[in-house]
Amino acid sequence: LPMGQNEIFRPSDLGLDEAAAALRDASQAVLNTDHAGDRKQVAMSLAEGHWPSETFHDPELDAIRDQFRRFTEAEILPNAHKWHLANDLIPDATVQAMADLGTFGVCIPEEFGGLGLGKLVMCLVTEELSRGWIGAGSLGTRSEIAGELIVLGGTEGQKAHWLPRIASGEVLPTAVFTEPDVGSDLGSLQTRARRADGGEWVIDGAKTWITHASRSDLMTLLARTLPDQKGYAGLSMLLVPKPRGSESDPFPAEGMAGSEIEVLGYRGMREYALSFDGMHAPGDALLGGEEGQGFKQLMRTFEGARIQTAARAVGVARRALELGLDYALNRKQFGQAIIHFPRVSDKIAMSLVDLLLARELTYAAARAKDSGKRCDIEAGMAKLLGARAAWSNADAALQVHGGNGYALEFEISRLLCDARILNIFEGAGEIQAQVIARRLLEQRN
Repeated sequence: LPMGQNEIFRPSDLGLDEAAAALRDASQAVLNTDHAGDRKQVAMSLAEGHWPSETFHDPELDAIRDQFRRFTEAEILPNAHKWHLANDLIPDATVQAMADLGTFGVCIPEEFGGLGLGKLVMCLVTEELSRGWIGAGSLGTRSEIAGELIVLGGTEGQKAHWLPRIASGEVLPTAVFTEPDVGSDLGSLQTRARRADGGEWVIDGAKTWITHASRSDLMTLLARTLPDQKGYAGLSMLLVPKPRGSESDPFPAEGMAGSEIEVLGYRGMREYALSFDGMHAPGDALLGGEEGQGFKQLMRTFEGARIQTAARAVGVARRALELGLDYALNRKQFGQAIIHFPRVSDKIAMSLVDLLLARELTYAAARAKDSGKRCDIEAGMAKLLGARAAWSNADAALQVHGGNGYALEFEISRLLCDARILNIFEGAGEIQAQVIARRLLEQRN
């Protein structure tokens, strides 16, 4: 099984010899079958404007997709590349328009001002916004993570105070988990939070790769509050309010400083390294009011976060296919549009196949989550396959563009940079593969 251009996963490495043998037989069948005619037919069908149906046969779901697609085409797509090249934040007016559509409260219960809908709808919203720009799709992720943390683990007071503000877009949250020396190994977190004499929390430490840290109003911050307990047991989740920063003063809060991390893609919110030196948080900031529960609280959001990341990947994969197809139809060489050359039409056809596979797996994971089932395998597979589809589609579309694809003025150059991050954050591809394999072995045993 190819994990990338230079990495192969072998089921036999995990002792799955029967699976390895089955894969060998299946691979031989594929090698002996010629699908060139099928690929050409798929590409020509797309060239004629015949895309596979996207209807759910559910008027509400179809209406939601249509609403966010129209918004994306009117507000995001015409501006995204310009914003990317200038490293601009998503404009406040666009953020407000997204809030008016209900973007930040899709899964927040109606009693707290949200739409009270499920993960499948969240996937639709995220996919359509990410098709316009991954930054727009990912802005909703901040609220999704914070909202789910508070819904599942917050006190009644925390729910009543924060959820309506998050759902309305009044409060923009950010997730503050990663540290300079700690990525996937959260049990090694060093940032400390301790009680002061007055009951407030005092925070010291460093965090990095914090998305939208300056313009956010609320940090969901994972810190060590029980230093005598090692690993995950000493971690707690804090809801830390902060004043919103500006271009001239990005971090006005006392005891907090930050510096921007310049990135290839995934722009629109900006990435930051943060330092805390005696920053104060309210005494009631502890999520759920109980120490030592931070990692467990965060773990309960992993499935949803990975499903949403898969939806972001689907949106990027879709846009990459659109750009590759459009260029292949309009670029003429040797007297004809280049889509008529087999190596180009093959790329277009297989990009559609990868897109649909990733989308259907993402929707299946979302449905499993909505039904209340444990779905860490499904979420991990959706995230893993979605990230691969986004990258392969962007890479194929850039190749279709030829040298023009390497020019910053062409949108596909941004898509390639945006796609690359999807296999790193919210659980790297290697972590997803490990989770999937471990769970399969658990079931077998």
